[in-house]
Amino acid sequence: MKDKIANVTKWILYILLAFVTLLGLLFYVHVLSVGSYISLSILLLLFGVVIMIVSPVYGFISHPKNALKLLASLVLLVVIVIISYSLAGNQFSALRLEEMKTTAQVSKLVGMGLYATYSLFGIAVLAVIFSFVIKPFK
Repeated sequence: MKDKIANVTKWILYILLAFVTLLGLLFYVHVLSVGSYISLSILLLLFGVVIMIVSPVYGFISHPKNALKLLASLVLLVVIVIISYSLAGNQFSALRLEEMKTTAQVSKLVGMGLYATYSLFGIAVLAVIFSFVIKPFK
């Protein structure tokens, strides 16, 4: 049953990829109007969000032990975001913020995003190195 669901999902995603490619091609050769392109893009985004929500729920039902790993990953992500937010700050003066048409809070959120991205990239690199080093010993 699991292989059948994986196979069906794979083909649905291939069809979705072909549809998105065709949609982009039609837009760039000016066959599809901007309004139609945006409407179809919103539908595809909603479809992707539904898949993104349904897939983990199905995974929880079929493999409840993996839910703990996901929960640990989410907790780690929240901790990284909180640390990134606490490290981020507004580096701009009030005049510069007004010139950029932004606020101190937005500046801090951008800094948080940068710190979180750097941290997650570093963790990903360390995980690749760790898996490369530990693989011969297994």
